[in-house]
Order: sequence, then structure tokens, then C-alpha cells
Amino acid sequence: MAEKRSPARRPTMKDVARRAGVSESAVSFALNGRPGVSETTRARVQRVAEQLGWRPSTAARALSGEGAATVGFVLARPAHSLGVDSFFLQLVSGIQEVLAERHLGLLFQMAEDVADECAVYRRWWAEHRVDGVLVVDPRADDPRPDLLDELGLPAVVIGGAPDERHPELSTVWADDAAAMASVVDELTRLGHRRIVHIAGLAGLAHTQRRIRTLRAEADRRGLSEVHSVTTDYSDAEGAAVTHRVLRTTPPPTALIYDNDVMAVAGVAAAAELGCSVPADVSVVSWEDSALCRMVKPWLSALSRDSTAFGRTAARELTTLLDGGSARAVRVPVPRLTIRGSTAPARA
Repeated sequence: MAEKRSPARRPTMKDVARRAGVSESAVSFALNGRPGVSETTRARVQRVAEQLGWRPSTAARALSGEGAATVGFVLARPAHSLGVDSFFLQLVSGIQEVLAERHLGLLFQMAEDVADECAVYRRWWAEHRVDGVLVVDPRADDPRPDLLDELGLPAVVIGGAPDERHPELSTVWADDAAAMASVVDELTRLGHRRIVHIAGLAGLAHTQRRIRTLRAEADRRGLSEVHSVTTDYSDAEGAAVTHRVLRTTPPPTALIYDNDVMAVAGVAAAAELGCSVPADVSVVSWEDSALCRMVKPWLSALSRDSTAFGRTAARELTTLLDGGSARAVRVPVPRLTIRGSTAPARA
């Protein structure tokens, strides 16, 4: 087990005063824009505060030492890919249910990338904005766990496999490998040998687990015409990749999409090419939602209770905030629900 590191200490007004060679009251006047200090002193204090990384506490509860009463959630994904993403809507709904019971707020922010996300965590920590954070989309080489350990910020990682290197972080995860294996089992039972997985973002740990599992299942069955293509999760890329792979010779007879939005876009793209679902190509969506039942045929999909997933993650975080121990919690494997979009492969 990794040795627990002491969390980094936030710089205080006393630190700024000591470094600038002035009194704490002078620091307060300078940083709050109040009269009582010269402009030279004000500039020196502001420069020292910036060098130390000092930030004002923006929450009254933090000033009283009671905590911010707020949980943070940063999402580093392309904004255009989230408009109709049912998984995140349901996940946040479950999170909010638990936080509301505890009278905790949820501070949500979009980030350009993981580096930007890390900068948000540092700023929130310095400003006493949040008491803990919920972390999504674990990466293969992820800098966030080390940073959160360094800051001593309670955190729950959603969707990542347990990581013994970071025993202070809780994890809530589902077995993507088992879910992918169940899809491959069903498609091969139906006689499909040419399968394309239209995956999500390449850098995500769960995307890589799904790709590895598909490859391993294909190798085990001796299937050579099986592969994955990564996308940004959007309907536009889902449709574009569908057009591209269905124009290959010979085309795939089954498509697995990493979310419901891409799957619905894929059905429309197939129709544009004159391909019938499921007569010409079978379709499986990784996420199940109302979208999967708003197209014809209804889509076969991996179903899970995403709202319950969010509730579980939020409860694990409140446990940490209450002084409880970190742990890894495994939620049920997504279950394949068979509908009209899958059928035996055409000979």
C-alpha cells in the first residue's frame, strides 16, 4: 500500500504578511482593495500573494472553518458532445439526489482538457470552494489522482478500476470488459464475423478496456475482421464513421456504438446508404435510454441504472467527508437488452 502523503497546506494571509514584511491587517487592506496602505505596499502584497498561490476563500462556511458545503464536478469533454448525453444527465440526477439530502451544493464546471481540469482543482482548493470532488472519465495516464492526493482533497473516481497507488481515493466502477464480452457473445451467436466497434474518446481508460476486450474476444474466436474506431462521442462523428465503415468491402454486419446518441445517428446514416437495420447490419448501443426506443427498429442496448450509479458515487463521497475510509465499489455489469436492431447475419 502506498504511503499516505500529508496534504499540501493552503497559503494564508499570515504567510503573505511574513513574505511581504508587513502586518496581517495591511495584507487584508491590500488584498481587499481597502484604503490604509500605500500603492507601493499594495502592489508588493499582491505580487507576493500571487507568488504563493494565495486565493481568497469565497465561501462563508470556509471562513468559519466549517467547510464549503459544496462538492465539485469538472467535465473535460467537448461541450458539443454533451447536449443529449443521457448517461451524464442521469448520473448527475443521482448525485444531486444524495447531495440534496445532505444540503450540499454541486459546483459544475467544463474544462478544455485534463490540464485545465487540474488547474480548476488547484483553484478550488486554494479558494476553499469545495469539500470534495467527483472525478469522471479516468485516463490511462491520469495526473488527477496524484494531484488530489497532494492536495488532500477527498475524491471519488467514477468509472475507473480500483487503483492501489491511491488508497485515499474511492472508486465506483462497472466491469466494462464483462459487458463487452456479453455483446460479442450475442453477436457471434447470431453468426456475425465482421464487427466494428464505434468507440468513444481514445484516451479514456474505459474506452481502452472495451477495445482490449473486443480484441481479446475476437482473437479467442478466430475473428480477423473485428476492430474499433475512436470518436468524440458526438452524433456527427458517429454518423461519419458509420458512413465510412459501411462503404468498405466487405462491410461489417454488426456495429457496436459506445453511446446511444451515436447509435441513433448510425441507424440514420445506414439508411442513407440504403442499408437496412437489422437485415443488412445489426446495431447495439452501449447506453440504453429513451432515444433507443424512439427509432425504428428499437435498439438493442446495454442497460444500467445510471441514476443509481450517481447515487452510489455521491454516497461514497459523503462517507469520505464524514471521515470514513476510501474503498472500491463495483456496481452491476450493464445488461444486454435485446430489441429489434439485432438479427442473424445475412449469409
